Amino acid sequence: MKKFVQMFACVAILSLSASAADIVDTAVAAGSFNTLVAAVKAAGLVDTLKSAGPFTVFAPTDDAFAKLPPGTVEGLLKDPAKLKKILLYHVVSGKVMAADVVKLKTAKTVEGGMVKIAVKDGKVMLNNANVVKTDIGTDNGVIHVIDTVIMPKM
Repeated sequence: MKKFVQMFACVAILSLSASAADIVDTAVAAGSFNTLVAAVKAAGLVDTLKSAGPFTVFAPTDDAFAKLPPGTVEGLLKDPAKLKKILLYHVVSGKVMAADVVKLKTAKTVEGGMVKIAVKDGKVMLNNANVVKTDIGTDNGVIHVIDTVIMPKM
């Protein structure tokens, strides 16, 4: 019995130390958000997205950034204020799971603007972006993957 208790304690401690990664670490580990992670770093948002949150991030993939006109990403990386505004337009306060997203018509972003949410033919749209993967859990929120970079009013 004593060995069982000791083993149970070890398993419990290991389980606690093996918690989910935060939003930034999850994005890095996925391997398909390299441009997003570089932009988050350039905009000085790493500490924010590693904080307790919770946050919902509508994360554009590298392919989504590649759809922007040539030179756009490079230009934004040199303009941290504009970049930060765009990135925060992809973030909603709270942990909003897909089942809740589909019930919304709009959502207020951390940037302050509103994103339009629509469900068409069983697919969820965020402004002009398709939500292609949902409910990637992190220890400080959730990530939903989108196929297009969405832009706030400038």
